[in-house]
Amino acid sequence: MGQYILCLDQGTTSTRVIVFDERGNIIYKDNKEFKQIYPKNGYVEHDPMTIYNDSVNLIVKALKSINVDYSDIIGMGITNQRETTVLWDKRTGKPIYNAIVWQSSQSLSICEALKAKGLEFKIEAKTGLIINPYFSATKIRWILDNIPGAYELMLDGNLAFGTIDSWLIYKLTGKHETDITNASRTLLYNIHDLKWDDELLDIFGLDKSILPEVLDCDADFGKVKERRIASLIDINICGVAGDQEASLIGHTCFSESELKITYGTGSFMLLNTGSTPKESKHGLLTTIAYKIKNQVSYALEGSVFVAGAAFKFIRDNLELVKNLDDDNFKEMKSNGVIFVPALTGLGAPYWNSEARGAILGLTRATTKADIAFGTVLGVAYLNYDVLKAMEEDTKVKIYSISVDGGASLNHALMQAEADICNAKVMAISTSEATSLGVFYLVGLNRGLFKSLEEIKKNYKTSQAYDPNGNNYEISYEKWKRAIKAVGEF
Repeated sequence: MGQYILCLDQGTTSTRVIVFDERGNIIYKDNKEFKQIYPKNGYVEHDPMTIYNDSVNLIVKALKSINVDYSDIIGMGITNQRETTVLWDKRTGKPIYNAIVWQSSQSLSICEALKAKGLEFKIEAKTGLIINPYFSATKIRWILDNIPGAYELMLDGNLAFGTIDSWLIYKLTGKHETDITNASRTLLYNIHDLKWDDELLDIFGLDKSILPEVLDCDADFGKVKERRIASLIDINICGVAGDQEASLIGHTCFSESELKITYGTGSFMLLNTGSTPKESKHGLLTTIAYKIKNQVSYALEGSVFVAGAAFKFIRDNLELVKNLDDDNFKEMKSNGVIFVPALTGLGAPYWNSEARGAILGLTRATTKADIAFGTVLGVAYLNYDVLKAMEEDTKVKIYSISVDGGASLNHALMQAEADICNAKVMAISTSEATSLGVFYLVGLNRGLFKSLEEIKKNYKTSQAYDPNGNNYEISYEKWKRAIKAVGEF
């Protein structure tokens, strides 16, 4: 017999449940993909009830599949796609519209209007974020402006807002709560004062009654009350963090200048900057890394909107490769071809929502393999742009990068990252770093771990890539010209 922790990882394209034993070994995992909704060009939405029901069904399936006494499951944690916005009616608990996904650009006109009022500096100074459709507040405003009855619900005090973690906590426990990392991604949370900001609420025309209570990452978020999960009734949700912050914790990046990249739909780079927020002058975000045992750490973040999705795009949309196995990328050359995967605009450090993807350098001799490796180079260079900005902001050379996620299994990409970034790339020994971070949070809450230093001892890598001086056909100067081209398209 032992102690077990159940983690619910709700991502952009799928929901998964992972069960860990007390040593951090995965004893069970399963996932389910769900439908992406595209009402218009640039709009990306999800059905919140599908997300919730998939979560419950996966938990029920896990409990039926694992051979453990349910009383030995000592806690549950949640990690989630960030910024994705849900509004629901407090009286019924039902969403009033689809969840607007972090990738969606449907609130672009709201962002442009705020910029025209000269509010960029004030908002960035308080939140560490820029005015961009990426973040939650403009998505809230879009729903209020476009969905009949939404604004009146808010005025009557019957409207609730939450990111996906908050939506799941509410449905599972009945409590309207979020954690500090998710709160810090809304454009409404003051990362210096550590509270919802009244001036920001006024700027967006929002009532404070819609907001959840903000708790530490390792806090008690309430007991599960969902009757379909009878086995877990009254178990505590006691660890919550947005997916990228959870991944930072899973990589045990607890010291200043420790860096991780998670490769999912996009790639997300976080650099721990310690107990003081670091202002970026090079297009990065200042964000809260975590608040654990009442201590706050900050991070610089750069988000590449399309990374793993670029490889799926050349497989599914262009049918250039049949699968994403290494054999499709083994030539390690593009013959002058580069794919700039700005399929949903450009994130950090460019922040151009209207940029579009492009494949450049084509000739009559170009092959599918050339474009495949041109995709590798495009993703690698986008990450290098972010790393370069971090080095310029902190004046610290970064010599090592800890990586996880699906695309981290692509050896060609990892070697290209090492060469282009001139840094050692270390693949963490688990592909589930995000859930592992939540496991650590729940473990801290439940007494499995006494400190971050104790957790740090668990860090393991499966493979390392040293920069070996490979020169690729696409120089950084050519890359910058390609970026300029897609930005002006």
